[in-house]
Amino acid sequence: MFDPNANVSPVNPLPPVIVILALAIAVIELTLQLASAGFIGGPDGVGWRLELMRALGFFDNVFEYMRQTNTYDWNTLGRFITYPFVHFAFAHAAFAFVMILAIGKAVGDIFHTFSVLAIFFISSITGALAFGYLADSQYPLIGSYPAVYGLIGAYTWTLWLNASADGESRLMAFRLVGLLMGLQLFYRYFFGGSEEWIADLAGFITGFLLSFVLAPDGRARINRWIIRVRQR
Repeated sequence: MFDPNANVSPVNPLPPVIVILALAIAVIELTLQLASAGFIGGPDGVGWRLELMRALGFFDNVFEYMRQTNTYDWNTLGRFITYPFVHFAFAHAAFAFVMILAIGKAVGDIFHTFSVLAIFFISSITGALAFGYLADSQYPLIGSYPAVYGLIGAYTWTLWLNASADGESRLMAFRLVGLLMGLQLFYRYFFGGSEEWIADLAGFITGFLLSFVLAPDGRARINRWIIRVRQR
């Protein structure tokens, strides 16, 4: 018997935008791994990660100097969207890679490509801003985790919306981020972790709030808000 679905892949394909973001992180990390192993870059390859961190990372002291002196340059401003693509180590990058693929697929299957990119990069920006204003760290903010938490925020929004429609408790939608933030805070206070959790939390809040307007029905929701405001 002929099966019209015989050639259909058993695995749902990943949204292209998620593949591109994950590959960008993977390619950079693979290059740094090859350099540190001496396969490329020669003797200088060992220091490529540090150089990349200095070039692309977001530094709190640089941000404070920029605000105090009112000197804004593209090199400093560009760090708001470049720091997610360089990581401290292989494990740091690998976990971010997996999270982008897993959470990104759930979000990318619902949200438009532009919306996914907006959530990713705006969450990165607000994460860096929160880190710059609230943290007091000598270490740079690097890694895609604030952006990942932005995607988690969008995913939580979908769970929150579904819970409301199904008559379930909306608080259950926040289980994932609650677990992740709890682990971060536990590590921070008992093992001296970094203050990156500030950027991550800001990224999550950003992703959650952006979902109200960037979801497929966002335009209709905005129109309803406008109508309500005009009626008051």
